[in-house]
Amino acid sequence: MPITYTDRIGSLKQNQLRGFFAGWPSYPDPKAHLEILRGSYAVWIALDRDRCAGFINGLSDGVFYAHIPLLEVLPEYQGQGIGTELVRRMLRTLENMYAIDIICDESVIPFYEAIGFNRCVGMVKRNYINQGAAQK
Repeated sequence: MPITYTDRIGSLKQNQLRGFFAGWPSYPDPKAHLEILRGSYAVWIALDRDRCAGFINGLSDGVFYAHIPLLEVLPEYQGQGIGTELVRRMLRTLENMYAIDIICDESVIPFYEAIGFNRCVGMVKRNYINQGAAQK
């Protein structure tokens, strides 16, 4: 069965979000992951039947600026074009924004350059103690 894509996450469950954040020293658990997605301005997910194989989320003021903080594809689904398709769909969702920014690891710069992003200078602050998601 082919991968399907949707921006409707109302029926998405925590158990569908296992296995993401490969290689992260600590990361959001599925409950926090679902809260992240539900709190986002826009979300696209890739489904293999009932399993979430990948996701992308966008944060925005809804008028001028958007940021894509997360794009993840489960390791066993990588290399199949899922990440590219998720970005393509998110860019279409955000096409009325002036700025769409992504901060990424050096290793994935060629991926983002190939789909139209440009390098820029920026600064970030990370609270690594909260990498697993801030507790409420």
